[in-house]
Amino acid sequence: MTVGRSLVLFVLAALAEIGGAWLVWQGIREHRGLLWVAGGIVALGAYGFVATLQPDAHFGRILAAYGGVFVAGSLLWGVVADGFRPDRWDLLGAAVCLVGVGVIMYAPRR
Repeated sequence: MTVGRSLVLFVLAALAEIGGAWLVWQGIREHRGLLWVAGGIVALGAYGFVATLQPDAHFGRILAAYGGVFVAGSLLWGVVADGFRPDRWDLLGAAVCLVGVGVIMYAPRR
């Protein structure tokens, strides 16, 4: 159950961070206004709290592993929200990152 909880938290963290950054992007770059920016700031703050809920107690490990989730999640967000079409290298890179997440977070330790 710990791995499942951890995976759910990674997904929630990705939604908060990537969604928050996207909202700021939309507010500034697409001129949608300060409410979009404010929503992004709130979402980015929520990301910080979600990351603290991970079962592992090591900040560096959590953030390093989350980096891989962020890479894959950002590509997926681009596909869903912006019509981005990743090429095979984008997909390979994301897969490598997700394998790294698995090694960092879920490899057996003594």
